[in-house]
Amino acid sequence: MFEPSPLKRAIDIAFALPLAVVSAPVCLLLMLAVRMESPGSPLLVQERVGRNQRPFRLFKLRTMYRDTPNVASHEVGRSRITRLGAVLRKLKLDELPQLINVLEGTMSLVGPRPCLPSQHELIAEREQRGVFRLRPGVTGPAQLLGIDMSTPRRLAEVEAEYFKSSTAWGEVALIARTFLGRGHGDAARIGG
Repeated sequence: MFEPSPLKRAIDIAFALPLAVVSAPVCLLLMLAVRMESPGSPLLVQERVGRNQRPFRLFKLRTMYRDTPNVASHEVGRSRITRLGAVLRKLKLDELPQLINVLEGTMSLVGPRPCLPSQHELIAEREQRGVFRLRPGVTGPAQLLGIDMSTPRRLAEVEAEYFKSSTAWGEVALIARTFLGRGHGDAARIGG
Protein backbone atom coordinates (compact mmCIF):
# COMPACT_ATOMS: atom_id res chain seq x y z
CA MET A 1 0.00 0.00 0.00
CA PHE A 2 1.29 3.49 -0.93
CA GLU A 3 4.67 2.37 -2.20
CA PRO A 4 6.04 5.09 -4.50
CA SER A 5 7.27 3.71 -7.80
CA PRO A 6 10.29 4.70 -9.89
CA LEU A 7 7.80 5.65 -12.63
CA LYS A 8 6.19 8.21 -10.30
CA ARG A 9 9.57 9.80 -9.60
CA ALA A 10 10.40 9.80 -13.33
CA ILE A 11 7.08 11.55 -14.10
CA ASP A 12 7.81 14.12 -11.37
CA ILE A 13 11.17 14.96 -12.90
CA ALA A 14 9.87 14.88 -16.50
CA PHE A 15 7.19 17.46 -15.64
CA ALA A 16 9.02 19.53 -12.99
CA LEU A 17 12.29 20.12 -14.84
CA PRO A 18 10.85 21.82 -17.94
CA LEU A 19 8.25 23.63 -15.81
CA ALA A 20 11.00 24.96 -13.53
CA VAL A 21 13.02 26.22 -16.49
CA VAL A 22 10.03 27.88 -18.17
CA SER A 23 8.64 29.35 -14.95
CA ALA A 24 11.95 30.69 -13.56
CA PRO A 25 11.67 34.13 -15.25
CA VAL A 26 7.99 34.39 -14.21
CA CYS A 27 8.95 33.46 -10.66
CA LEU A 28 11.65 36.13 -10.56
CA LEU A 29 9.20 38.79 -11.77
CA LEU A 30 6.61 37.66 -9.24
CA MET A 31 9.21 37.76 -6.45
CA LEU A 32 10.00 41.35 -7.39
CA ALA A 33 6.28 42.23 -7.41
CA VAL A 34 5.75 40.58 -4.00
CA ARG A 35 8.69 42.51 -2.57
CA MET A 36 7.42 45.81 -4.01
CA GLU A 37 3.95 45.34 -2.52
CA SER A 38 5.00 44.23 0.95
CA PRO A 39 8.32 44.41 2.84
CA GLY A 40 10.09 41.16 3.65
CA SER A 41 11.37 38.20 1.73
CA PRO A 42 9.28 37.38 -1.35
CA LEU A 43 9.82 33.70 -0.63
CA LEU A 44 8.13 31.86 2.19
CA VAL A 45 10.40 29.11 3.48
CA GLN A 46 8.50 27.04 6.00
CA GLU A 47 9.14 23.77 7.80
CA ARG A 48 6.61 21.12 6.83
CA VAL A 49 6.11 17.43 7.58
CA GLY A 50 7.34 15.24 4.75
CA ARG A 51 7.56 11.59 3.80
CA ASN A 52 8.01 9.30 6.82
CA GLN A 53 7.30 12.41 8.93
CA ARG A 54 10.71 13.89 8.20
CA PRO A 55 10.73 17.69 8.30
CA PHE A 56 11.66 19.58 5.15
CA ARG A 57 11.77 23.18 3.95
CA LEU A 58 8.87 24.08 1.67
CA PHE A 59 9.26 26.99 -0.77
CA LYS A 60 6.37 29.25 -1.83
CA LEU A 61 5.90 32.80 -2.98
CA ARG A 62 4.82 34.84 0.04
CA THR A 63 1.14 35.79 -0.22
CA MET A 64 0.62 37.19 3.28
CA TYR A 65 2.10 40.06 5.23
CA ARG A 66 5.44 39.17 6.77
CA ASP A 67 4.23 39.37 10.38
CA THR A 68 1.47 36.80 9.82
CA PRO A 69 1.63 33.98 12.42
CA ASN A 70 3.09 30.68 11.25
CA VAL A 71 -0.18 28.72 11.32
CA ALA A 72 -2.34 26.78 8.88
CA SER A 73 -4.20 28.80 6.22
CA HIS A 74 -7.61 28.00 7.70
CA GLU A 75 -6.49 29.70 10.94
CA VAL A 76 -5.59 32.95 9.16
CA GLY A 77 -8.03 35.67 8.17
CA ARG A 78 -8.14 36.86 4.58
CA SER A 79 -7.15 40.32 5.81
CA ARG A 80 -3.60 38.93 6.22
CA ILE A 81 -3.40 38.17 2.47
CA THR A 82 -1.94 40.91 0.29
CA ARG A 83 -3.76 42.03 -2.86
CA LEU A 84 -1.15 40.41 -5.08
CA GLY A 85 -1.16 37.40 -2.77
CA ALA A 86 -4.87 36.85 -3.38
CA VAL A 87 -4.22 36.74 -7.14
CA LEU A 88 -1.24 34.42 -6.74
CA ARG A 89 -3.27 32.04 -4.56
CA LYS A 90 -6.23 32.05 -6.93
CA LEU A 91 -4.00 31.22 -9.92
CA LYS A 92 -1.84 28.83 -7.83
CA LEU A 93 1.27 30.78 -8.88
CA ASP A 94 2.44 30.91 -5.27
CA GLU A 95 3.16 27.18 -5.62
CA LEU A 96 5.75 27.58 -8.43
CA PRO A 97 8.81 27.50 -6.11
CA GLN A 98 7.69 24.05 -4.95
CA LEU A 99 9.10 22.75 -8.23
CA ILE A 100 12.46 23.04 -6.42
CA ASN A 101 11.07 20.73 -3.73
CA VAL A 102 9.94 18.27 -6.40
CA LEU A 103 13.33 18.27 -8.13
CA GLU A 104 15.21 17.79 -4.85
CA GLY A 105 12.91 14.86 -3.98
CA THR A 106 11.25 16.24 -0.83
CA MET A 107 7.92 16.57 -2.67
CA SER A 108 6.07 15.01 -5.57
CA LEU A 109 3.80 16.73 -8.05
CA VAL A 110 0.87 14.68 -6.69
CA GLY A 111 0.56 13.70 -3.07
CA PRO A 112 -0.97 14.77 0.22
CA ARG A 113 -0.54 18.51 0.81
CA PRO A 114 2.28 19.01 3.32
CA CYS A 115 1.17 20.08 6.78
CA LEU A 116 2.86 22.08 9.50
CA PRO A 117 4.47 20.25 12.47
CA SER A 118 1.89 21.98 14.71
CA GLN A 119 -1.07 20.26 12.99
CA HIS A 120 -1.10 17.36 15.45
CA GLU A 121 -4.62 16.10 14.69
CA LEU A 122 -3.90 15.87 10.95
CA ILE A 123 -0.54 14.20 11.60
CA ALA A 124 -2.24 11.57 13.78
CA GLU A 125 -4.96 10.91 11.17
CA ARG A 126 -2.41 10.55 8.38
CA GLU A 127 -0.14 8.35 10.49
CA GLN A 128 -3.05 6.04 11.32
CA ARG A 129 -3.80 5.60 7.58
CA GLY A 130 -0.21 5.25 6.35
CA VAL A 131 -0.33 8.47 4.31
CA PHE A 132 3.19 9.47 5.42
CA ARG A 133 4.65 6.73 3.23
CA LEU A 134 4.15 9.17 0.37
CA ARG A 135 6.03 12.30 -0.54
CA PRO A 136 3.82 15.37 -0.04
CA GLY A 137 2.50 16.88 -3.24
CA VAL A 138 2.10 20.24 -4.94
CA THR A 139 -1.45 19.10 -5.68
CA GLY A 140 -3.59 16.19 -4.63
CA PRO A 141 -7.04 14.68 -4.78
CA ALA A 142 -8.36 16.52 -1.73
CA GLN A 143 -7.38 19.86 -3.24
CA LEU A 144 -9.41 19.09 -6.36
CA LEU A 145 -12.38 18.17 -4.17
CA GLY A 146 -12.11 21.36 -2.11
CA ILE A 147 -11.20 19.50 1.10
CA ASP A 148 -8.70 21.44 3.18
CA MET A 149 -6.75 20.89 6.38
CA SER A 150 -9.54 22.26 8.57
CA THR A 151 -11.16 18.79 8.38
CA PRO A 152 -8.22 16.51 9.27
CA ARG A 153 -10.04 13.18 9.39
CA ARG A 154 -11.90 13.74 6.11
CA LEU A 155 -8.69 14.93 4.44
CA ALA A 156 -6.70 11.89 5.57
CA GLU A 157 -9.50 9.51 4.55
CA VAL A 158 -9.71 10.96 1.03
CA GLU A 159 -5.93 10.89 0.63
CA ALA A 160 -5.62 7.30 1.85
CA GLU A 161 -8.46 6.08 -0.36
CA TYR A 162 -7.13 7.82 -3.49
CA PHE A 163 -3.53 6.67 -3.10
CA LYS A 164 -4.54 3.03 -2.52
CA SER A 165 -5.56 2.78 -6.16
CA SER A 166 -3.80 5.66 -7.89
CA THR A 167 -1.87 5.07 -11.09
CA ALA A 168 0.86 7.10 -12.75
CA TRP A 169 -1.48 8.05 -15.59
CA GLY A 170 -4.24 8.94 -13.13
CA GLU A 171 -1.80 11.32 -11.49
CA VAL A 172 -0.96 12.88 -14.86
CA ALA A 173 -4.70 13.52 -15.30
CA LEU A 174 -4.88 15.03 -11.79
CA ILE A 175 -1.98 17.37 -12.64
CA ALA A 176 -3.76 18.42 -15.84
CA ARG A 177 -7.00 19.12 -13.94
CA THR A 178 -5.08 21.24 -11.43
CA PHE A 179 -3.43 23.28 -14.22
CA LEU A 180 -6.83 23.79 -15.81
CA GLY A 181 -7.95 25.59 -12.67
CA ARG A 182 -9.93 22.82 -11.00
CA GLY A 183 -7.98 23.02 -7.72
CA HIS A 184 -9.69 24.46 -4.65
CA GLY A 185 -8.92 24.39 -0.99
CA ASP A 186 -7.59 27.85 -0.16
CA ALA A 187 -8.93 27.84 3.36
CA ALA A 188 -7.88 31.27 4.62
CA ARG A 189 -10.96 32.54 6.44
CA ILE A 190 -12.93 35.56 5.33
CA GLY A 191 -12.56 38.39 7.80
CA GLY A 192 -10.24 38.21 10.79
